[in-house]
Amino acid sequence: MQPNLTPIEPEYKPRKFYISVNLKFWISHFVSLSWLFFSVYLSLPWIRDFSSVVTFPIAVMIVGGIAYIPGYMNAFLVISLLLDQQPIINNRFPNEQVTLLIAAYNEEESIFNTLKYVADQDYKEKIRVVVINNNSSDHTDREVNRASKAFDLNVEILHEQKPGKFHALNKGLQFVKTPYVITLDADTLLHPSAVRFLVSRIINSPDNVCAVAGSMLVRNSRASIWTRIQEWDYFLGIASIKRLQGLYQGTLVAQGAFSLYKTECVREVQGWPDAIGEDIVLTWRLLHRNWKVYFEPLAIAFTDAPTTLKHFAKQRSRWARGMIEGLTEVKPWRQPQLFTKYLTGINLMMPYLDVVYTLCWIPGLILAFFGIYWIVGLTTILVLPLTFISYGLLYFYQKYFVFKKLNLRIRKNKLGFILFILFYQLVMSPVSVWGYLQEFFKLKRVW
Repeated sequence: MQPNLTPIEPEYKPRKFYISVNLKFWISHFVSLSWLFFSVYLSLPWIRDFSSVVTFPIAVMIVGGIAYIPGYMNAFLVISLLLDQQPIINNRFPNEQVTLLIAAYNEEESIFNTLKYVADQDYKEKIRVVVINNNSSDHTDREVNRASKAFDLNVEILHEQKPGKFHALNKGLQFVKTPYVITLDADTLLHPSAVRFLVSRIINSPDNVCAVAGSMLVRNSRASIWTRIQEWDYFLGIASIKRLQGLYQGTLVAQGAFSLYKTECVREVQGWPDAIGEDIVLTWRLLHRNWKVYFEPLAIAFTDAPTTLKHFAKQRSRWARGMIEGLTEVKPWRQPQLFTKYLTGINLMMPYLDVVYTLCWIPGLILAFFGIYWIVGLTTILVLPLTFISYGLLYFYQKYFVFKKLNLRIRKNKLGFILFILFYQLVMSPVSVWGYLQEFFKLKRVW
């Protein structure tokens, strides 16, 4: 997406009618379960034929993983997105004091530009920036000092010798004196109104909202074919999941790349944990305290996506591993809120879905080329219309309710979109399975 960045003041129109979150939840369930029962009915001949090859229980397990559950989840997503309506922001120009933490390890090439975009924020109050140099061996400090002078930024540099992003962030947390703290990756660029939207969202939210996740988009989408594909993953896939979770007040990852937290809440859960997915585990700890986490689609930041398959696999296997860490520490049934139980419960099913997709769907796709339709059948095809509908809704929403209001434009990337639709999951599921195995066998962490 083209970061044609200019500050903007979006228009907010009063809602004509209101449907409670609880009612949206049950309406979405009713429709998605109806779709599930319809799919099961249509698939009975397929199950019967497949059972003669692999037995009935195995047939149900495989078909459930590649058709029933994905179809149900896609239907739930579509209906939820149709019913979603962001709460109105009344105070669009807050002036609360904010501290911005940047953990930096060998960020000489990027951090100057990152700080430039921090300096260009249209936030009324001066933002206090704390950069934690996490044992860098390059000239990160020099670039931070240069940016501080060039942009008249209030920057403080701290040094943390212990390797690990969580060590750096916890070091910075000790020096936070403001009620709100924002984390930002050292290679991430902020839209000029990003901080304002994050703060506006949290101060216009109920008191039990402890964090707001920003919206991440890909900056370097022209770097390689892999970044072209990931551009659509961030723009449609990740954004749709974030909106779904935000609707039900339980965004499962207030990502460290760009999110806002209430300082006292982070301190109450002892800061960022020693985990490969430190932001995931932190968010689940916050949710476990009966707090809520929102998502603000207008608070946009642009990040660099991995440019090669190798780096992509490392990143996404880390994400999968971090999800397992979160599930291990806070079980879904231990979450105090109904919506959060449900959302984390879906994550509990992801290893099963990824394993079935990797070990059954991919071989089944190969068999289908030879005219053997044991695994790839009619019910699996029924998942596709829901997928296109959900992506179509997200594209429309992102274009007219986010990008248009922020004076951004959507880059033309047809090849990336086609590859994203046809092949992305063929790579993503095996990579996720590898991440699950890494965590199961407690293999060495690789960043």
